[in-house]
Amino acid sequence: MLRIPEITLFSIVCTMCLIVVLLRDNPTSDIAPDDDVTYVEMSNMSRKHPVTLQKQSKTFQQLSQPCERNESAASISGFSKLPEHIRDFLFYRHCRHFPMLLDVPDKCGGPQGSADVFFLLVIKSTPTNFDRREVLRKTWAKERRHNGVWVRRVFISGTVGTHHEKRRMNRLLKLENEEHRDILQWDFRDTFFNLTLKQILFLEWMEKRCPNVRFLMNGDDDVFANTDNMVEYLQSLPGNDGSKHLYVGHLIHSLGPIRYQGSKYYVPKEIHEVNYYPPYCGGGGFLISGFTARIMYNMSHSITIMPIDDVYLGMCVEKAGLKPESHSGVRTFGMSIPSRKVDALSPCFYREILLVHRFLPYQIFVMWNDIHKPNLRCGTSVLNYDSKP
Repeated sequence: MLRIPEITLFSIVCTMCLIVVLLRDNPTSDIAPDDDVTYVEMSNMSRKHPVTLQKQSKTFQQLSQPCERNESAASISGFSKLPEHIRDFLFYRHCRHFPMLLDVPDKCGGPQGSADVFFLLVIKSTPTNFDRREVLRKTWAKERRHNGVWVRRVFISGTVGTHHEKRRMNRLLKLENEEHRDILQWDFRDTFFNLTLKQILFLEWMEKRCPNVRFLMNGDDDVFANTDNMVEYLQSLPGNDGSKHLYVGHLIHSLGPIRYQGSKYYVPKEIHEVNYYPPYCGGGGFLISGFTARIMYNMSHSITIMPIDDVYLGMCVEKAGLKPESHSGVRTFGMSIPSRKVDALSPCFYREILLVHRFLPYQIFVMWNDIHKPNLRCGTSVLNYDSKP
C-alpha cells in the first residue's frame, strides 16, 4: 500500500483548512450564498452577480456584459460644472439592463393566467423601507379578493449601500421575499434619479410575467391608498376591462424642468434642453390599464431616459398620441382640510378618496383600520367617529 509521508499529509491538511477559511470569510458576494442562487463571473466587475434566485426564472435573466460608462458624456459643454449626481447620470444614462436579484415569476399565475389578476399594486420601495412594506402588507396592499376580483402586489427595488451594508440590505429583501413572495429587485443603485430605470425594468418584467393583468396602481410606499375604492372605480369604467387606455391621477401640466440647482428636481439643459414637459400624472400614485402599461413600455424603447420618472411616463404616453386624465380622488400633494379646528387625519376625510401622499407607517395602519370600522359616523357637521371597539 502506498504510504504518504507525514509531512506531506500535514501540508495537504493545512492547505485545505486555509481554503475553507478563505471561502468562509470571503465578503465579495453582495447577497448571502444560497443553494438556489446561480453566480456568474462578469468581466470588469469586482463582484459576482446572481443570475437569478429561481431555477424557473433563468430564461428571464439574460447574461450580459456590465454597462460601461459613456466617457463621451464628459465632452458635453459645461459638463465639469454640473453637480456630481448629474454627471453620474449622464455617464450611465444609456444603461437599461441590469441583473435581476429577486424575482416572483408566478406572481400573476404565469403569462397565460395573468388575465385573472384584476388589480396589480406596483409599489416603489427602497431596501431600507422595511417598516413601510410591513405595514402595507397588512393594510391597503394586502393580497385579497375584493368585490370578486384579485388584488396582487409587488414591491420594486434596487440596491443601496456598499460592501457589507449592501449585502445586509440584499439579505433583508431576500428574507422578506422568501416569506411574502412580493419583491422584484435589480442590481442598480436605488436613487431618486434612477426611478425611471426602475419603472422601465418593471415594465419589461410585466411584459414577460404579467402581460394580461387588467389594471395597475403605480405609486410610492409612503402613500395612503384606498384600494377598495380603486377596485370599485375600475370596475365601474364603461367598456374598459383593461384592454383600453387609462391613465388617471393628479394631473400636472403646463410645467417644465426646474433649473435651480438646489432643487431635488433640478434638470439642467444638458439632460432636457426644451423648457417643456408633457402632461403627466404625479408619481406618488396613479392608475393605468394593462393596455397603457404595455404602450408605455413599447414607447420607452425610443425615448432617452429622463431622471424624473413620472415626467418620463408622460413622454411615453404623449408619443403614443394618448393623454393622462385627472381624478379628484388622487391627492399626491396632500389633502386640503377645511378648518384647523378639526382633525386633519379624521377617517371621514379619507374614506371616499383614492390616494393621498404622504403618510407615516403608523398613520397608514391606523387610517386603514379606522375607515373600515362599521361604526364610523361622518356628516357635514359631525367630523368624528365612535371610538368604541
